[in-house]
Amino acid sequence: MEALKVGITMGDPGGVGIETVLKVFSDPRMSEDIIPVLYAHSDLVKQTKKHMDVPELKHSTIQQIEDAKAKNLNVLNVVDKVGAIQFGEASTSQGKMAFEALKAAVSDLASTKIDVLVTAPINKDTIQSDEFAFPGHTEYLASMSNVEDHLMFLVSERMKIGVVTGHVPLKDVSASLSKEGILVKLRLMRESLMKDFGVPSPKIAVLGLNPHAGDNGLLGSEEKEIIQPALRDAQAEGMMVYGPYGADGFFGTGHYQQFDGVLAMYHDQGLAPFKALAFEEGVNFTAGLPIVRTSPDHGTAYDIAGKNEANEVSMRHAIFTAWDIYKNRLEFKEYSSNPLPIQPRKQKSRPSVS
Repeated sequence: MEALKVGITMGDPGGVGIETVLKVFSDPRMSEDIIPVLYAHSDLVKQTKKHMDVPELKHSTIQQIEDAKAKNLNVLNVVDKVGAIQFGEASTSQGKMAFEALKAAVSDLASTKIDVLVTAPINKDTIQSDEFAFPGHTEYLASMSNVEDHLMFLVSERMKIGVVTGHVPLKDVSASLSKEGILVKLRLMRESLMKDFGVPSPKIAVLGLNPHAGDNGLLGSEEKEIIQPALRDAQAEGMMVYGPYGADGFFGTGHYQQFDGVLAMYHDQGLAPFKALAFEEGVNFTAGLPIVRTSPDHGTAYDIAGKNEANEVSMRHAIFTAWDIYKNRLEFKEYSSNPLPIQPRKQKSRPSVS
């Protein structure tokens, strides 16, 4: 397999995105077997480096993706005008730069000039424009991929959690739930666990919406009227799905450890316990797309931007996860087209960085 070409968007330059990327690739082992391309501008990289205390980083400025090389962080200039970075501040000019980087990376991904995409955090407000009128990366990439159904999937070695309703106000969650909608997410999760993570027979837990999963209707009817019928239909399709479980007890007792995936009903129900238990190594993955896209599970972190305090572990894991998913998809495709004889999965190889 040729070296994987990994496109990494800078995110909001006033946040910690560029800092975490530079910290990751300050370890030369990270670029030994991949070709990393940072969609940003060399001036933004230089400004960020001045605020950091890391070993000298080998990087090259390139004007076109074809010039990218391995054993080196390639910085692709995708922004025309660069002023002084406003660390820790939200601004429309920095939101515009974040979008320019994202747009260029998605274009290269669509034309297979890069193999996978890793996105640094954006400010979901300042990035808004006529071209980007979406709640976040997930919805934008789904639109650009012409995919209607997708799954926000937070993954780590410890747990994998998807959500039925993503960037939806809490007051609208109940009205947004439907039996078919839950079924769609369960199908996406099952397929992703098999194809992207190499789980042959996924076991999935489903959370209830209400406290104590409704207490048999005492605390809400969504479990009886929507969630349980969806589970019955999923089980009729051959899925190993169980629940609905009350979220507090499910995570408090460690019950999540018995499942390959967990489906939550809304954003914070899934992301709050995930980030509490797996924040540093957590990765945001968009399942159901024809492309591979991952992201760190944190935001712009304006409060520490420009202070050399950002932890790069989640960014490193996002890169590793994209690497693994890409290879798992190739293997899944190979085994699906040649199911017999059954062979053990190949040992994955990736940079030997802990």
